[in-house]
Parts: sequence; structure tokens; C-alpha cells
Amino acid sequence: MSEGGAAGPVLAANLKALRAERSLSLSELARRSGIAKGTLSQLESGSGNPTIETVFSLSNALRIPVSSLLTERVLPDVVVVRSAGLDVLSSNAVDLRMLRRLDVASSVVEVYDQRVRPGQVQHSGGHPGLEHVVVVSGVLRVGPEGHTHELGPGDYVCFPAQGPHTYETVGGPVASVLILEYPADPDAPRAAAPCALDPHVDSP
Repeated sequence: MSEGGAAGPVLAANLKALRAERSLSLSELARRSGIAKGTLSQLESGSGNPTIETVFSLSNALRIPVSSLLTERVLPDVVVVRSAGLDVLSSNAVDLRMLRRLDVASSVVEVYDQRVRPGQVQHSGGHPGLEHVVVVSGVLRVGPEGHTHELGPGDYVCFPAQGPHTYETVGGPVASVLILEYPADPDAPRAAAPCALDPHVDSP
């Protein structure tokens, strides 16, 4: 995270609770996630400053959706999200603000406001689930490494996120909506083909 604020009490409380539920020591979570024990201690105290990579490493190590770390466990029936009050997860190229988590049938769906800065490439080593991206403004080159696509305003792409993938602007900055779709049970086989196409959708 950067100028958007510190990790805050929600991530700190969730990380501590999730670690306790799994009877994991800080040392064991550090080993599984590849994150230094001191860094984990700072995150649990609310004083850490996690990057996108750090949060995804914790998500993979704990086998949970990212939203399980970033959202309060009890939400009211009506939710209004103000962008000014959102924490920002940042990397060298991308700023993410998580807007909403939805539990739909056998999937967990996370909705993000995603801003991509020019001049840098965001690399992801992969994580469970699918990524859906809708570009709001700018031109974005995105997708699995070696199979990226250029998207303009209103364009949409879906791809499996398990392998390495990248985000890169073409020209100026990009505003987009990122939707991450995970299986609710990480051990369950996926029932439907990833990004199943209808007749009106262009294939890669």
C-alpha cells in the first residue's frame, strides 16, 4: 500500500484471527508465505504497509480469497462504498481498491477498482481462480504471459489466473474494473470450463 493509507485494523484483525483458527505460529506462516516474521508481526499490529504481492502471498499461504483478509467479517444488509475511505493496495504499476466481496454459489467473487500506471509492467506469478477485466478508460495490455490482449474502453477479457500474467498500459494511465473469481472450496474441482464462451464473444 502507498498513499492510500495503512493496512488498518481490518487486515490486522483478520490476519490474526485466520492464523489462530489454523493454529499457525508466525514462524510457520512466514515459512508458507515467504514473508518475513517481523513483517507479519507488523501487519497483525496494524502498522504494516503491505504490497499487492504481500497480500496475495498471504492469500495463497492461508488458502483463502484476498477478500477474507481485506473485508470485515460481518456486513450490514445495505453496503455503500465510498472510494475516499478505501485502503489502497499498491505495486510498482497497479493500485487496487477492493469494492465488494460476493459469495455466489460455489464461488467467491471480489470486485476491485483498478488503476494501472504507465511506464511499468505488473507481473503476477499466478493464483487460483479467474480474472475478469473491464476497461473504463485508457488502453490496457493484459493476459497470460505470451497471450496478452489490448483492451480499450468498454472491452472485457477473462482468463485463468493460475499461471503468470501481466498488466501494462499502452500510452497513458488506465482505469478498469477487476473481478477475481475463486472457488469457495480451493480443493473442489471446477464444475464449468474457465471463461466459457458464448457465440458473441471473440476467442483469443
